[in-house]
Amino acid sequence: MGLGERLQRAWYQGHRALYLLWPLEQLYRFIVQRKRAQFLRGKTETYRAPVPVIVVGNLTVGGTGKTPLILWLIEYCRAQGLRVGVVSRGYGAQPPSVPWSVSASDSAQQAGDEPLLIVQRSGVPLVIAPQRAQAVQQLLAEQALDIVLSDDGLQHYGLARDIELVLIDAARGLGNQRCLPMGPLREPVERLQSVDAILLNGAQSDSEQGFAMQLQPIELVHVRTGRREPLTYFPAEQRIHAVAGIGNPQRFFNTLETLRWLPIAHPFADHAEFTAQDLEFSDDYPVLMTEKDAVKCRAFAADHCWYLQVAAQPSAAFAAWFAQRLQPLLTDSL
Repeated sequence: MGLGERLQRAWYQGHRALYLLWPLEQLYRFIVQRKRAQFLRGKTETYRAPVPVIVVGNLTVGGTGKTPLILWLIEYCRAQGLRVGVVSRGYGAQPPSVPWSVSASDSAQQAGDEPLLIVQRSGVPLVIAPQRAQAVQQLLAEQALDIVLSDDGLQHYGLARDIELVLIDAARGLGNQRCLPMGPLREPVERLQSVDAILLNGAQSDSEQGFAMQLQPIELVHVRTGRREPLTYFPAEQRIHAVAGIGNPQRFFNTLETLRWLPIAHPFADHAEFTAQDLEFSDDYPVLMTEKDAVKCRAFAADHCWYLQVAAQPSAAFAAWFAQRLQPLLTDSL
């Protein structure tokens, strides 16, 4: 188990040694709180787009389901007749220049795994840049849009936002509720009081803590060819090599178990760079991965490699809340 994995386990399961990091946590809290205070006082140089900007972020490090929610929001906005675009930091991407307009034919190394997944799945115009404001400006220069979604960026105060949505893993919660490096929080837990809505990924029902959201398995997709098969393609009790390089691999493994398969877990670090050898095992069991990992493996995936496509399903109450919040923003931007 690597240092990162041990640290995450301590954040969520507890370990007295974490208190050795208390001085660093205090320094981190001071820096992030000062940064937000400067933003609130108008002392931060902030770009406000001429169209509504919705930030989808999280308070914790690691994956919470932002990408599936972005895809749901894209579909929802399009169903309302809205022209939607997306901006992202493009974590780990190495584009020829920034800002960079992502194409479905880009490599994951060039565009980043999550931005490439979003573009290949939805065809949405998407620009990556470390500075979200620059990404939004290029996006609007290239496209006539009605609304912009920011994939992550809750703590990126150089970009003004109209709605802040925060995702929390319902099973893991906020861990020990301490900031980095003593805990998993990017900002103090009090930050949740100022966001517009909280979605609990994996919750069965809405609660005082937030709206419920589920990730619903849709179908199996062959990594190399894109061939689609129903979930019944693999029978119950099928042994499967489960490969996941995401923020919380266990959530993926648990999903496979709910589908009555027998996953052999192979967790990797978030945004891991895979090789063909990583997908080779000594038996002929199928290899099943996440869609985010599949965009990096398509060029060398063997014939027995598949990915599980999932879709976000926020509660009906969230959909109604979002519609109510969105309408006046669109009216004001006209």
